[in-house]
Amino acid sequence: MTKSSKVDLVGVGLNATDTLIPLAQYPEAGSKTEYRTATVLPGGQVATTVIACQRWGMQTRYVGKLGDDLGAILHHKEFAHAGVETQIRTVAGGSSAQSLVLVDGQGERTILCTRDERLALEPADLDREWIVNARALHVDGYDTAAATLAAQWARDAGVPVIADLDEIYPGVEALLENIDYLIVSRDFPCRLMNEANLEHALEQMHRRYGGLLTAATLGQDGVVAWDGKQHHYTAAYRVPVVDTTGAGDIFHAGFIYGLLQGWPLHRQLDFACAAAAMNCMGVGARGGIQTVETIEGLMLTGLRYPVPVAAVAADA
Repeated sequence: MTKSSKVDLVGVGLNATDTLIPLAQYPEAGSKTEYRTATVLPGGQVATTVIACQRWGMQTRYVGKLGDDLGAILHHKEFAHAGVETQIRTVAGGSSAQSLVLVDGQGERTILCTRDERLALEPADLDREWIVNARALHVDGYDTAAATLAAQWARDAGVPVIADLDEIYPGVEALLENIDYLIVSRDFPCRLMNEANLEHALEQMHRRYGGLLTAATLGQDGVVAWDGKQHHYTAAYRVPVVDTTGAGDIFHAGFIYGLLQGWPLHRQLDFACAAAAMNCMGVGARGGIQTVETIEGLMLTGLRYPVPVAAVAADA
């Protein structure tokens, strides 16, 4: 296999075909709810992060698996249109990952997902050259063994590793030991560390697994991060929310963009919050990806939600 070209970011992880169904309110148990429209759009944690970074001028590579169905065609077209280099294994007769996304009247999404077991990305599916010829690696950890191998290769080559985790997958601890920037969902640290206090859980994760940063995204409460010395709190931006699908994926894209620009941590987190907020103003995981200039405009003039109480107490 020929040596891969050098890129800014390589992403190893999930893609999904999202069917978005807007609802006035989330259905009650046992009820029958009518919906008027259903929109099919590309999504998936790592795939969406990679697409956003490519749109912001970075050179990117996506590594994953697809079936040979209509969903695969959709993803291939999206990657090609954006200019993303792809290293995709095709599973003959396989069904690409599917998600049903219910979006209520406040824009909050609920996801029902299914994935063909044959689409699991295995360590044997990877090529080291795809991973080490990049300035950064991003993983979601769903296919944990493959993500762990990619992270180990990256670490050995001096490539920083960023992770987006929301579940405690079997074998995830080996992956966590190879992550530099661990940015997870709100409840992940407390579940992993069996610790009720989020800030303490982030500190414990940092001590146990090393790395440079542990952080948790908090929706409209913004983000809290621990760098080994202090907590950093960044408030979320107050925008008219249409759909929260993909907000976390775009947050990670914003963080990675700022990291590779060499920005200080506070600016990385602020840009990530602004990018995620603007994405919530559009439909779908990628419907609100804005230009860097537009995102920076929100950072200058946008309204914010109140800073979390914990942040006020920490700064007192």
